[in-house]
Amino acid sequence: MEHSTHSDHGQASDPHAGHKMSDLHGAHDRHARHSVAMFRDKFWLSFALTIPVVFWSADVQHWLGYTAPSFPGSSFIPSVLGTLVFAYGGVVFLRGAAGELADRNPGMMTLIRLAIIVAFATSLAATFGIFEIDVWWELASLITIMVLGHWLEMRAISQARGALNALAALLPDIAERVEGADTRSVPLSELRVGDVVLVRPGARVPADGTVVEGAADVDESMITGESKGVPKRAGAGVLGGTVAGGGSLRVRVTAMGDQSALSGIMRLVAAAQASGSRTQALADRAAAVLFYVAVVAGAITFTYWWFSGDTEHALIRTATVLIIACPHALGLAIRSLSRSPRHSGLKMGSLLRTGLRSNVPALWIWSSSIRPGP
Repeated sequence: MEHSTHSDHGQASDPHAGHKMSDLHGAHDRHARHSVAMFRDKFWLSFALTIPVVFWSADVQHWLGYTAPSFPGSSFIPSVLGTLVFAYGGVVFLRGAAGELADRNPGMMTLIRLAIIVAFATSLAATFGIFEIDVWWELASLITIMVLGHWLEMRAISQARGALNALAALLPDIAERVEGADTRSVPLSELRVGDVVLVRPGARVPADGTVVEGAADVDESMITGESKGVPKRAGAGVLGGTVAGGGSLRVRVTAMGDQSALSGIMRLVAAAQASGSRTQALADRAAAVLFYVAVVAGAITFTYWWFSGDTEHALIRTATVLIIACPHALGLAIRSLSRSPRHSGLKMGSLLRTGLRSNVPALWIWSSSIRPGP
């Protein structure tokens, strides 16, 4: 639904611009084409497949002192199910890393891809008798844990976007425009600055404006956090999206679209979501550096052991170095923790205005900036 900005421009703008801003931000997110349900399903299926992989792992049996049931084909359970986990759960990270490499900006996804590919290749080689050691259970566990972390992150992102969607839903779709002695219901796209609209008791104010007639207590809690109705009479300013109670108002429209207070709030919310904390930025930079460190360390390890004459252990230890270099716990924990305070704040009516300062959070309370005059 669209409605206009200033009448002298004669152009329409979107009253839900902030909502679309959220979608635009989402388009640049590294999980833009992913959903909470997708990661949830991937986690539970990967988890179900990982349990037998771990249970039938020779290493785990040796460490815990038990013997798994043996039957024809049982020795292939880790390799078969581990491959399924790699193909089903790991494909998200393989594709994500492809995007990072295409942008020449290796990061967390590239490290994860490096780790799981090396682990898969090592385990596959062990299955065919090239190595004496395999890491099927480590591979399956690693992918399952990373999918869980990304599921939690996607859920947090979805909840934050829900706060922005709730703001966009505050504006009504229809307004009652005063035309002489009559009123006519019109879409918001037909309103212009200077129009007078009738706001009945219990109805939402369709746009920012000034009361020209009537009196009512306006509920501004959804925008300013004011728990008590604010009395409004002729000459008082009102905000689009607030609710008139106890009387009707005639309001002259003064701001529409991107110029409204609600759109300003939505822009600030979108900006707060897009900004990252210093800790998160540090984790991203560390991941990029660690990718090159892991590759160099793996190359040095392989070269040393190869020229030492121990070719088998050269491959095994190189794989070990590359797998351990994947800082999945660091990356996922920091991303989740850096988002949590901001998302919790949105639910309570406040937000972290600048994520880069979240080590000393500066709360910006909506009521301090957008509450209109008396």
